[in-house]
Amino acid sequence: MGDKAAGRGAGRAGEWVALLRGVNVGGRNRLPMEALAAFFEAAGCASVRTVIQSGNVLFRATTAVARAVPARVAARVEKAYGHRPAMVVRSAAELAAALKGNPLQLEGLDEELLHVVFLADRPAAAAVKALDPARSLGDRFAVRGREVFLFLPRGVSGTKFTVDYLDRTLGTMGTWRNWRTVRRVAEG
Repeated sequence: MGDKAAGRGAGRAGEWVALLRGVNVGGRNRLPMEALAAFFEAAGCASVRTVIQSGNVLFRATTAVARAVPARVAARVEKAYGHRPAMVVRSAAELAAALKGNPLQLEGLDEELLHVVFLADRPAAAAVKALDPARSLGDRFAVRGREVFLFLPRGVSGTKFTVDYLDRTLGTMGTWRNWRTVRRVAEG
């Protein structure tokens, strides 16, 4: 039985977003968006479309299929392109909640300097407490559920809140998006 058939009948299809980490349309970890969309379709997803050519995929699927997507798609990418991308999946409702619930945006901070790290899992409270607010002076962060919201006045290249630091300290994998990209993905 193929991947498409495996996801049928597992409940009502909903809207989802997959956020891949470290993929590019050219160069290292090359992954053309057309191929990526085809891998999602082969994994049982419908209405697949990519946004901004950087590993943002909108799709419809049942919850069971959406939960299986990271492993199914990563295996296909690895077979075709030789690398296995990490991926975080959120429902459209979860993405909308992140957009509405960014505590740094609610403070009126410059949206051009806002970023979000979408985490694969909710970090333990002790791990969140281990994040050092003085690690990168001038930068601010807030952890809410499975998102880390960041305000980076010196930009991504000027912060010490790197994905590696956040992964290691929080004990889970995350993928980074700037606020403008999050808005574009949410708009579809």
